[in-house]
Amino acid sequence: MSFIDPHGRKIDYLRLSLTEHCNLRCFYCMPAESKCTAHSSSQLTFDEIERVVAAFAALGVYRLRLTGGEPLLRKGVAELAARLNAVPGIEDLSMSTNAMLLAHHGAALRNAGVSRLNISLDSLNPDRFARITHGARLEDVFAGLEAAKHAGFSPIKINMLVMKGINDDEVVDMAHYCLDQGFTLRYIETMPMGAGGQQAFSHYLPLDVVKDRLAAQFQLVEDIASGGGPARYLRIPGSKTQIGFITPLSRHFCATCNRVRLGADGTLYMCLGNTHSVALKPHLRQGISESGLVEVIQNALAIKPLRHNFEQQAGQINRAMSATGG
Repeated sequence: MSFIDPHGRKIDYLRLSLTEHCNLRCFYCMPAESKCTAHSSSQLTFDEIERVVAAFAALGVYRLRLTGGEPLLRKGVAELAARLNAVPGIEDLSMSTNAMLLAHHGAALRNAGVSRLNISLDSLNPDRFARITHGARLEDVFAGLEAAKHAGFSPIKINMLVMKGINDDEVVDMAHYCLDQGFTLRYIETMPMGAGGQQAFSHYLPLDVVKDRLAAQFQLVEDIASGGGPARYLRIPGSKTQIGFITPLSRHFCATCNRVRLGADGTLYMCLGNTHSVALKPHLRQGISESGLVEVIQNALAIKPLRHNFEQQAGQINRAMSATGG
């Protein structure tokens, strides 16, 4: 069954938040002064999550990414991953994480069927990393990355949010690091989401600037990569290292959007940069049938907008990225 939105785009990718909680306080996402008030009772249960994923799979969605917050904070995450990996129709199971807990969970996740990882890493400088994250230790991320390599995840993608005057002087260093480690690297532009995102937006840097800096250091060729994400890729010849650019503002990719997001509380978000959403949890708690759930999700797609409105509504998307699901 094809899952086509009103603008003719095939939706085959669900990003699923397991929790709004995070063990970091990156200022652009969940500033130190912010408090996550979500309780476990507000989260979908594993049974409910499995029902929702099965409904999406019935509609033709086959890519699934586990996100947060920090998904490894959800107790039993490997067990859930195994259950979701077994849902008929799900062919690609991946996870976004900050890697702080990955040394403890990497092997179990790989055994459960998670094949690919996206890992947030904004600085290779321990002091700067601690400032951005409000006190986290860079060595814990490196330990998680080593565990991921040992467990056999492939590819491992490093996501670097590029912020002018904060970490943009490290973009070439990060490319060298990923080249040495065999990681894929994706640079990301800041977005004005939530209080933290609005603060970070004052450090916005279009990624064409980053591409020019890299071109002065490396010979780069056009390339493509596996996965359902929006990055445009280049590759360093003679290596497997790919460098991606995620440009929601300077060169938006809305015309090829293939995803929706499910918050940990069961809210289905149709667009990262808009307020269009549908609450699935009330339907689940009222005992909706499998066919009924499929119908609700199918009807929700009718409100998916053509594109985000970050430019027109800068500062009006008040939910944090941690609430939306990465």
